[in-house]
Amino acid sequence: MSFILSKPSRPRLHRSELAVPGSSPKMFEKALNSEADYIFLDLEDAVSPNDKVTARANVINALNEMKWKEKGKTISVRINSLDTHYMYRDLIEIVEQAGQNLDTILLPKVGTESDVYMVDCMLTQIETNKKFNNKIGIECLIETALGMSNIKSIAKSSERLEALHFGVADYAASLRARTVVIGGLNPYYPGDQWHHGLSELVMTCRAYGLRAIDGPFGDFNDPNAYIESAKRGAAIGIEGKWAIHPSQIELANKVFTPPETEVTKAKRILQELDKAAKEGKGAAQLDGRMIDAASARMAENIVNIDKLINDK
Repeated sequence: MSFILSKPSRPRLHRSELAVPGSSPKMFEKALNSEADYIFLDLEDAVSPNDKVTARANVINALNEMKWKEKGKTISVRINSLDTHYMYRDLIEIVEQAGQNLDTILLPKVGTESDVYMVDCMLTQIETNKKFNNKIGIECLIETALGMSNIKSIAKSSERLEALHFGVADYAASLRARTVVIGGLNPYYPGDQWHHGLSELVMTCRAYGLRAIDGPFGDFNDPNAYIESAKRGAAIGIEGKWAIHPSQIELANKVFTPPETEVTKAKRILQELDKAAKEGKGAAQLDGRMIDAASARMAENIVNIDKLINDK
């Protein structure tokens, strides 16, 4: 391992993340009682310009009046992007009035590390002024060509940064890619056209200690395609996926929950390697296969996720 290692961000269970429009408070209660690990109340794309101010007030009320923590939810707010005049009021009003009940800010369309620096600076000033005990995290949506080209500097931009999300819809628009459905596969592309972006995001997250989260799949009437998309992400290290409809929550939770057989094997690997270490050996055998320190690191990933699920 390199002598230079990034400290892992705060561990959170993040298999499913339900997107809830801030302009639809009738949906807040359903989100609270859902099986989603993560909830983000949206002020950006899901809210029309005429409803931005009202949605902001709705979100503040929801943060202050609803018991997200008691339901085991991580609660986030997607503010408007830095190229809009809504953004600064979003951040100031939400954090000043409800920051003590907020886990993270989801920052859309991040293009450079300076975008994160601005939000970090504002959060620090508000938290200091309000004397908050909690430190609000930042999560970034990588959904433009500029953001993807600067992804490494973005990943190193703030100690508050916890996760990077792949925003496939705006990313496709930014690339001028021809798509059939948000997050779906184009039959004229030989394979998965989103693989490069997702792989770049996962690699960057793991290098700098962040969570790697996949974004939306637009056709919520096609659960099989959603599952296949989630499985492709899980295969390369994605640990969770958005749900833009409640029906997708269960699908995400299932895909990103390690099967009991995997958890059992992971624990056996750790036990056998612990036994080998006490005998002065660096490797061992399990079920006719060699296992070593790399096997232990992979097994620990599975055991840690299983612990987060059981502790929820």
